[in-house]
Amino acid sequence: MKLILANSRFYILISSLLIFSACNKRLINTGQTSNKKSAKGKTYEIYALMGQSNMAGRGEIDSLSNTYKSKNVLMLTADGELKIAEHPLHFDKSIAAVGPGLMFGHELAKLTENKIILVPCAVGGSSIKLWQPEMFDKATNTHPYDDAISRLEKALETGGEIKGVLWHQGESDRAKYTKERYLSELTILINRLRKFTGNPNLPFVVGELSYFIDGADTFNQWIKELPDLVDYTAVVSAEGLQHKGDNLHFDVRSAEMLGMRYAEAIKSIESKIE
Repeated sequence: MKLILANSRFYILISSLLIFSACNKRLINTGQTSNKKSAKGKTYEIYALMGQSNMAGRGEIDSLSNTYKSKNVLMLTADGELKIAEHPLHFDKSIAAVGPGLMFGHELAKLTENKIILVPCAVGGSSIKLWQPEMFDKATNTHPYDDAISRLEKALETGGEIKGVLWHQGESDRAKYTKERYLSELTILINRLRKFTGNPNLPFVVGELSYFIDGADTFNQWIKELPDLVDYTAVVSAEGLQHKGDNLHFDVRSAEMLGMRYAEAIKSIESKIE
């Protein structure tokens, strides 16, 4: 086990160095970031929602789904406008519905006087290989990573600080990737986003695959190693969550529960940074 972990660390280190080879020094937070204050002096807290369909949400919208809407939790729409967040947050496909994002925002809003801005970026069916610059997803006619950066830049125009990233992905890659390759590409993504924000400690929280998916057990063991490899990351459990009848996507209540778990993990990381 120690040998495997050591090999994983070496593989990830080499891959990460390729990204930063032009920098020739360790990225540090100089305070010159793309984050800024709102005109009223308060800081909007911006969170990116990334990954594939279980982040985008496929749980059926019901009479309870939008009862916890709040003027303190906003969303960036497909048109780049801010509005009070409601389901569906995402617009990757016409079937986008309830995911973990809105409940995540609702839980965080209880703990801050600032407004929360949720930036939906997830793309159903996307492999992690598409979450890098200039990669094109034919199925949705999108550039998942580039589009996410553009949307985050738009959110920053409203005034605010990018406080963290929620990631739920792997259904497309669990049978195609090795542990070393997946953790390497995930680490590269984390470092790239931290470079973009100018924050080397940007919290990054990964959700386990739902255990009713074939191969989820093995994949979830892989990603549980992430916090030992990359600082200020966390993995939230999918234990006890249910599917909506398709053995693939979380039902509405499970998606909401996952959102609560993401909120707990983000606050835990933030407490360690502070």
